[in-house]
Amino acid sequence: MTMGRHSKVCHLVATMALASGLGAGVATAEEPNDPWERMNRGVFRFNEGADKYVVGPIAKGWDFILPDEVELALDRLFDNARFPIRFVNDLLQEKLVYAVEDTARFVINTSIGLGGLFDPATELGLRGHNEDFGQTLGHWGVPPGPYLVLPILGPSSPRNVVGRIADSATAVYPYFVPFWVPTIVTSTSLLNYRSLIDEELTADRESALDFYVFQRNAFTQYRQNQVLDLEDDESDDGDLYELQ
Repeated sequence: MTMGRHSKVCHLVATMALASGLGAGVATAEEPNDPWERMNRGVFRFNEGADKYVVGPIAKGWDFILPDEVELALDRLFDNARFPIRFVNDLLQEKLVYAVEDTARFVINTSIGLGGLFDPATELGLRGHNEDFGQTLGHWGVPPGPYLVLPILGPSSPRNVVGRIADSATAVYPYFVPFWVPTIVTSTSLLNYRSLIDEELTADRESALDFYVFQRNAFTQYRQNQVLDLEDDESDDGDLYELQ
């Protein structure tokens, strides 16, 4: 993947780097709540090993085989399929304008954009949003709880875990297809996204004195900004370190 091919991710990396002390292992103004650090670091090392020896090489092969335009089109397709999750959480957070915009984007991109492979809605000036149930809980005052690193899935929190479960129930298509289809779709989506962020992820690893601290601080600040609606709406691909 060439630098700059995924401008949203590049913008997101820059934002998170500033939030985490430019990768130098410097904590944010408010130190993240990490009482499970010993356990988290163990899972983090497992995830890094899995990415180094399994996921990363497969993602590089994926990137080698597929043209850049195809990967970006697939990324838009998978993002478009998350509409039910965004719409429900728009309503739960009483963001009616978001709900209207997201619905309009879904209708236009699904029809004119061939299922979401293309994004004519953005060209028409319709902004995208990235609401999920973890943010909904935060919107209504539920604290995130301690920082938590999940196997394979990476940075999270108890609030986010509950949010993931709720969001998985909100997705519509799994109810109408065999059980193995959502697994393949999710795996392909994550692999494609991992391929898109390969160079940014490598650069962050090389620049950070302690990549665990960098990842923790960046994730914590990013999710807090999402709850407070401080993130740029164009950064709706999701947190670089929260593969969804």
